[in-house]
Amino acid sequence: MYHPSASTSIPVAGSATGLLEPVAADSKDAITFQRCTWCGTAMYHRLLCPVCQGSDLHTERSEGTGTVRHSTVVHRNTPAARNVSLIEMSEGFVVRGRVMGPPIGIHSGDRVRLSTAKDPVRGEPVFQLVDEPFRAWS
Repeated sequence: MYHPSASTSIPVAGSATGLLEPVAADSKDAITFQRCTWCGTAMYHRLLCPVCQGSDLHTERSEGTGTVRHSTVVHRNTPAARNVSLIEMSEGFVVRGRVMGPPIGIHSGDRVRLSTAKDPVRGEPVFQLVDEPFRAWS
C-alpha cells in the first residue's frame, strides 16, 4: 500500500544519511573518508564504525599522504602486469589503490601521495612514490 509521506525521508540523529555526500568541485582529486563522532576512528567508505558500531559519521578530506602496507603484482584480466596495494593513510584509515611505477618496485613501507582520486578504468585511487627507492644501490 502506498503512503504519500513514505517517499520523503527525514534525517534522524545518528542516521547514515549524508555519509557519502557529494564532494566539492575543488576537491575533485581528493580522497574523502569518514570519522566516527563517538570514538574518533577513521574509516573509508563505511556505514557503521568498525570499532563502536556507531552510525554518527562525518565526512572529512584526506591530505593524501600514506604508507604502503602491502603490495602485490596482478597479471590476471589485464594486458600488462599491474600492482594492487593497501595504503595506510596518515589519518589512520586503509584504502586499496594502485601505485604508479614498475609493479615489482613497490614495497611495504614506501611513502606515497595521492596522484588522482580515481583510476578511470578501475575506479581506485592512484598514488605515486614520494621518495624514489635506491634499492639497486644497496
